[in-house]
Amino acid sequence: MASARHTLRLAAQSRRTTTRPTSFFTSFTHSTPRRAFTSSPPTFKATFTPATSAIAVAAAGLAIGGALTAYNMAVEDPIRCDSPTLAERDEQTRRDSNGTINEQSPMRLRMEKFIKEQQQAIIKGLAEIENSGGVATVGGAVEGKGDRPLREFRQDEWQRKEGGGGITCVLQEGVVFEKAGVGVSVVYGKLPKAGILRMRANHRNLGGAGDADSLPESLEFFAAGLSLVVHPRNPMAPTVHLNYRYFETANPDGTPSGEDGTGAWWFGGGADLTPSYLFDEDAIHFHRTLKDVCDRHNKAYWPRFKKWCDEYFYNKHRLESRGVGGIFFDDLDEASGGSPEGGPTDKESLFAFIQDGLKAFLPSYEPIMARRKDMPFTEAEKEWQQIRRGRYVEFNLVHDRGTSFGLNTPGPRVESILMSLPLTASWRYMYEPEPKSREQRLVDVLRNPREWV
Repeated sequence: MASARHTLRLAAQSRRTTTRPTSFFTSFTHSTPRRAFTSSPPTFKATFTPATSAIAVAAAGLAIGGALTAYNMAVEDPIRCDSPTLAERDEQTRRDSNGTINEQSPMRLRMEKFIKEQQQAIIKGLAEIENSGGVATVGGAVEGKGDRPLREFRQDEWQRKEGGGGITCVLQEGVVFEKAGVGVSVVYGKLPKAGILRMRANHRNLGGAGDADSLPESLEFFAAGLSLVVHPRNPMAPTVHLNYRYFETANPDGTPSGEDGTGAWWFGGGADLTPSYLFDEDAIHFHRTLKDVCDRHNKAYWPRFKKWCDEYFYNKHRLESRGVGGIFFDDLDEASGGSPEGGPTDKESLFAFIQDGLKAFLPSYEPIMARRKDMPFTEAEKEWQQIRRGRYVEFNLVHDRGTSFGLNTPGPRVESILMSLPLTASWRYMYEPEPKSREQRLVDVLRNPREWV
C-alpha cells in the first residue's frame, strides 16, 4: 500500500503541470509539416513525458488495491495530420524538381505544361493572321491594311481558391477576328457522391468495387484543358472551336481511386468547324487534317469520332447540327480507347494522340483563313452570319456539357467559361433563308451531315 500511495503522490504532482485531460498514455506529434509532404508516407514519433510514466505506474498500482479516480497528462498541442490534397502534392513535386516536368512527372503536371505551351503557340499564330489582313467591310473594300499598330492577345492569369487556376487569352474587336479566345484551365476539387455515381456509367472502377452504398462520400479530382473559339469578322470565314482535356480522380490520401489500383482517368477533346457560308474545299481540308491525326494513332478513331462530333454538336430544338463537324470524343481511357487492332490505348499512347490533335489546329485553320479573311461581303451576308451565331449561342448555353460543368463547379470563373460566345449575334423571328440560296444550302448540310473525306 505504501508503494501505491507513493505513485498516487507522483500522479498528483503531475496534475499541476498538465494542460488538459486525455485518455491516451502517449502523445503523437507529426514529424513533417502538413504542406511539406513528399511521396514518402508520413512518419510519427511517440513522446513519453515523466507525467505519462507516473500515470502508467499509478495504473499498475490500482491492481494492488489503490484507487485512482481521475488522471491527467501533459501533451503537446496537436498538429493536423490530414493527408495533403492533390494540389499540395503537385506543388511539392514542382518544388522537389525545381519546376522541371518530364516523362516521370505525374500526368497532371505533364498535361498542364503541354497545354500552356500550346496556348502560347496558338495565340502567336492567330495574332499573325490578325495582323496580316485588312478591315473587310460591307461592299468589299479592305481598309487599313499595313498601316495600323500590331494587335495582341490580352492575357489574364487567374487562381482558384479551391486549387488550380488558368490563363485566358482574348483578342476582341480585331480587324480579322471579331473575337478570339484561347483559355487554359487547371481545376482541383472534390467530386461528390452524386457525381461519382453519374461518372461510373462510363468508368466502372471509379470509386472502387461495390455498390452505391460502399462508395466514398467524395473523391478528389483534377481537370485540365485548353479550349478555344474563334469568331472571324468576315462572314465568309468560319468560326472554329477546339477543346482537349484530361480528368483524373484520387482517394483522400492521394492514392489512385479505382478497384484495380490504377485509378480513374480519361482524356477528351476534338475540334469542329462552323461556317456561315459553306466552301467545300474548307470543310474537306479541315476534316482531312483531323483524319490524318486520327489514322496515325488508331484506325478506329476517325469514323467513330467524326460520327460522335455530328451527334454531339447538334441543336435538338432546331433539328440541325451546329456546324459541319470535325471530331469529338470523351471518356477516352484504356477501356474505351478503340479497338485493339486499331492501335495501343494505354495512357501514354492516348496522351500522344491528344498532343498531335492539339498541334494540328493551326495547320487545319490557317489555310482557310488565308482564303477567306479579306473576301468581300454584303450587308445581307453579315446579317446571316449574325443569325448563325445566334444558333451557336443556343447550343453552348442549352446543350454543351463543358459550359454546364464549368458553371456548376465551385468557384467558377464565368468570364472564362463564357469566352466562347460571340461578340454579337442576332435572333430574327421565324426567319427562313431563300430557297436554293447559299444560305439554304448550308442549312441543308446541317440537317444532313456529310462525309467530307
